[in-house]
Amino acid sequence: MAKIGIIGIGNMGGAILKGLLKEYKKEDIIFTDVNLDKCRQITEQTGVPHAENNSECADQAKYVVLAVKPQYFSPVLADIRDVVTKNHVVISIAPGITTDQLKEKLGEEIRVVRAMPNTPALLGEGMTGVCFSEKDFSREEKQAIESIFLSLGKMRIVEERLMNAVVCVSGSSPAYVYMFIEALADSAVKYGLPRDAAYEMAAQTVLGSAKMVLETGTHPGALKDQVCSPGGTTIAAVSALEEHGFRNAVIKAADACFAKCEKI
Repeated sequence: MAKIGIIGIGNMGGAILKGLLKEYKKEDIIFTDVNLDKCRQITEQTGVPHAENNSECADQAKYVVLAVKPQYFSPVLADIRDVVTKNHVVISIAPGITTDQLKEKLGEEIRVVRAMPNTPALLGEGMTGVCFSEKDFSREEKQAIESIFLSLGKMRIVEERLMNAVVCVSGSSPAYVYMFIEALADSAVKYGLPRDAAYEMAAQTVLGSAKMVLETGTHPGALKDQVCSPGGTTIAAVSALEEHGFRNAVIKAADACFAKCEKI
């Protein structure tokens, strides 16, 4: 029996597969996707075996990762309903679909983990919010769940009621960050900096600033204040961002994201 099965091998499923290969043997993983040509290509590239369909994948794994979009969940759950048992651990990375909804489709005895990773997992720098009922899992199983998501970067266990907030702050937010990097680079190109240099400088600055927050433990506001000299260029820029509603725009984006999660 393969240890971990991945159903769906798109951006996030592919990122999870790549991360797992850092920690697990290829023989301990199996995957499947609706595109079997893609499956065969990935097997050739990685040596990881693939299953011909969803039920076969679930049948050969203990930990079943559902890496499909919410709109495709119903047929996938129907495929695996008669295969998964109380001995399986079903891991869903779909936003907005609750543990209760999954149990309603798969059976009340099925043990479910909800997770929200993000695309930087492709580089091992992902952030994943995870929720599950700890009393339902053995120590070994909890360690395995942690190992799966630490292979993608960092993880934090949260209450299920906060999972939609996790989507806002880490699941969807790489898109906001990319927009910021693009806009920041455009501003430099406007004043003559070559585009490749502008993207490199903007991206590295975001990376370095994020590491300052994570590694120093200093409040972001305090780090911002350290850059803002009295009467200087940075405080002038910060003032302009406030004038044009920078922070409010980010919060409103999160509001829209949260509302969409609630409607799924």
